[in-house]
Amino acid sequence: MNRESLSCLLASLRSGEISVEDAMTRLRDLPFEDLGFARLDHHRSLRTGAAEVVFGPGKTASQLQEILSRIAEKHGRALATKVPLDIASSVSLPEAVYVDDCGILRVGSNHLLHPDWPVAVVCAGTADLPIAREAEETARYYGVAVTCHFDVGVAGLHRILEVRPELATMRAVVVVAGMDGALASVVGGLVPCPVIAVPTSVGYGASFEGIGPLLTMLNCCAPGVAVVNIDNGFGAAYMAFRIASGGLV
Repeated sequence: MNRESLSCLLASLRSGEISVEDAMTRLRDLPFEDLGFARLDHHRSLRTGAAEVVFGPGKTASQLQEILSRIAEKHGRALATKVPLDIASSVSLPEAVYVDDCGILRVGSNHLLHPDWPVAVVCAGTADLPIAREAEETARYYGVAVTCHFDVGVAGLHRILEVRPELATMRAVVVVAGMDGALASVVGGLVPCPVIAVPTSVGYGASFEGIGPLLTMLNCCAPGVAVVNIDNGFGAAYMAFRIASGGLV
């Protein structure tokens, strides 16, 4: 339940369209619903403006199906991240869409709700695409206008410079990079908006499965760059959404 649906419910109760018992039935799963193996935080959208999102690894197909179905029933749609293909293939829900190149499992459609909240997702190399696509799909799920520029790493600096004018019009930019992770610092020095840097586990041995680019991004010289955890495309996109909204959700 979100603010809009709660407002409608209270208005219906005040006008006499529904009874107190009906309203209590609709509200019975607030603040959370106990499924035995999970406690779904249906109150979260009222507190933060966005419903709970599910982390896919470690959950069985039946658990994931039950969780997503209950969230979708309450909020109209649902999202799970990093879902393995074999698990996603065993989930059967109406309107379920699996994006196999990034492990996103979505119930319900993406709609452009906020065309005036533009964000961009850029990534250094094609090997970073799974995390960049996770960020893109997450941002689209939240209804913001998303622009993507892939394979624009610092080994060919002219590629990111070519799109700098467009990036400068964004409310936030998500930068996904493995290897040396230097792209975040470059973009941070080119644009006036906040930059959310995502280190990926892509790279040779001394990158230590993402620790190398993580440290590079944390030591970023350009101001205005914040860093999320390794391979956390979802977290970066959610932060970009919150920045773009200006606290209006």
